Amino acid sequence: MRIRTAGVVATVALAIAAAGCGSGGDEPDASGSTPPNADGGKLVIWADDKRSAALKPFADKFGQENGVTVEVQAISKDQQTTFVTASQQGSGPDVMVGAHDWIGNLVQNGAIDPVQLTEAQKAGFNQGALKAVTFNGQVYAVPYATENLALIRNTELAPEAPKTVEDLVTTGKRLQAENKASEILCLQVGQNGDSYHIYPFYTSAGGTLFGTNATGDYDPKQLGVGTPESIAAFEKIAKLGEKGDGALKRSITPENSIATFTGKKCAFLVAGPWAITDAKTANIKYDISPVPGFAGAKEPTPFLGVQAFYVAAKGKNKALAQEFVTNYLTTPELAVALYQAEPRPPALTAAFDQVKSSDPDLAKFLEAGANAVPLPAIPEMAAIWDPFGKAEAAIVGGADVTQTITAAGKTISDQIK
Repeated sequence: MRIRTAGVVATVALAIAAAGCGSGGDEPDASGSTPPNADGGKLVIWADDKRSAALKPFADKFGQENGVTVEVQAISKDQQTTFVTASQQGSGPDVMVGAHDWIGNLVQNGAIDPVQLTEAQKAGFNQGALKAVTFNGQVYAVPYATENLALIRNTELAPEAPKTVEDLVTTGKRLQAENKASEILCLQVGQNGDSYHIYPFYTSAGGTLFGTNATGDYDPKQLGVGTPESIAAFEKIAKLGEKGDGALKRSITPENSIATFTGKKCAFLVAGPWAITDAKTANIKYDISPVPGFAGAKEPTPFLGVQAFYVAAKGKNKALAQEFVTNYLTTPELAVALYQAEPRPPALTAAFDQVKSSDPDLAKFLEAGANAVPLPAIPEMAAIWDPFGKAEAAIVGGADVTQTITAAGKTISDQIK
């Protein structure tokens, strides 16, 4: 998961003209549903650059089979805000591709509809992924890929996976002393912090973001930031910071964390599947293991992120959009193509089974995420990112833990109210 960044939106439309009429007419498909007859219609899909390119041939095929024109438009940055704004203006797409933790905000803004998956279709997905796209008891998106953090290590520098954070620091310091590495750990912090990447350490040390209710759902009324437990957790994190062991540094940023690892300046990288392509390109001999926790503390809990397809509530062709996401995206062929565009574990079990034999990293990321929890999709999560991240960065730099986390908790609480 890359850090969310705001910026100018570059939109590139890839118009895909449908060739001929749909061959199936109104005959029921394999799932038992009848595809909508949308002759002369148009389906508009928004996705980021990589997924737009991967979707193009499949959108073309879908258009030919249904007698419609399909346009895949690449939204380079700030996709969620762009989608919500366009939805409110009536100029949005029919289908949106994005992260599952958008759901609470999108539902709150009336931007998406529930998707109409059958029970058999639901059973075909990784159940953690399906849970991630479920909000208030309804499934709001079709998941296609999962992601979670792991510890990626250079096996030439560190043959054995560290069992604890303390083991990692000991190995990193030894490599520094031997002039084999300049950094103990590559975990992106930057000047604004990174709530996502620090979360496994934070949970291992006993911290939470939100409590849960009787059904196991996140409860925004039970804010975990600013509590004694969160302060104690950051006391442990502070010992890893610039005034402590130096394992966490603000100079390790989203822009350079992976490059520092592939440049062999650190033996350990906390990242997700998106980092593997760069490691392979740099010919790094690597292995993947779970992010370690603190000695004698709780098991670390990374976030489970899910990439998914949404049906726009204010799209101009909602029936066709439902057909596309529920009966076309649930086939292994497209899921495998999206995996090939960017290797993240497919959420569709049949697709995962197809690619796992040729990619041993998939099973290792899955193992590293065995304890992962879905990234909170509640709207109140938006209040967490900035204050929590900035508090992390300040503490890594040496700021007083109690004052910093208490202030962050108050800021978050005020925003939620």
